[in-house]
Amino acid sequence: MTTSSLWRPVSGCGMHCVPGGDTTARKLTTLVRMTGAAGVLLAGVLLVPLLRGTGVRTLARLLLAALGVRLRWRGPAVKPGSLLVANHVSWLDVLALLAVAPVRLVAKHEVGAWPLVGAVAKASGAIFLNRERPRQLPDAVADVAAALRSGRSVAVFPEGTTFCGAERGRFRPAVFQAAIDAQAPVVPITIRYDTPAAAFIGDDTLWSSVRRVVALRGLTVTLVGSPALRPEAGADRRVLARAAQASSGLPASSFSLAA
Repeated sequence: MTTSSLWRPVSGCGMHCVPGGDTTARKLTTLVRMTGAAGVLLAGVLLVPLLRGTGVRTLARLLLAALGVRLRWRGPAVKPGSLLVANHVSWLDVLALLAVAPVRLVAKHEVGAWPLVGAVAKASGAIFLNRERPRQLPDAVADVAAALRSGRSVAVFPEGTTFCGAERGRFRPAVFQAAIDAQAPVVPITIRYDTPAAAFIGDDTLWSSVRRVVALRGLTVTLVGSPALRPEAGADRRVLARAAQASSGLPASSFSLAA
């Protein structure tokens, strides 16, 4: 069962959702992955400010490869100036989204302090939300709308927290107002992993999750992009959020491509 508050949703998922039994890599492989990811990140922090969007995308892809994670994208190409809305399973979701399209992220402010993910998120021009200060939410929505109007795509996790993948939370409608205000297309994306061990849930710490991920053998993350939803001026953000969540819960092949 999932409980939530208006501003800080809480997932009912926990370590009971991770049954174990996954095939693991050798200890040497795990060590090489950790070392490789650290090296990629160090080089990326120096180079990304020079390369900007292209550099962030390359850095995210290299980090996923260094961690032993395969990335697959299914769906139409994302057009600039789109709002990408995805379910949230793991800290790896951030790297996966940055790897498939040049986007700015909307993330809780704690993410900025995380190793690996935080550095890449900052390099993407992330819009950080302080959930201790809900009065800042309208300003964040306005920032998203401004980015969309300028032709930048923005990615957000409207559930507000992570779930195991089998269970999902409700898409919160606030950020959808930015797409309505900017008259920007909304692209629902479903993020799937081939094992629940990739989930970052319950009392899990970032470090324990990273160690579990790098020890997995053959981890694959698949992003399925649905055709864009195009809100009309004055649309209801709650209706748009429900439509996006419904789209993200179905295979992309179930939809015809938007014009």
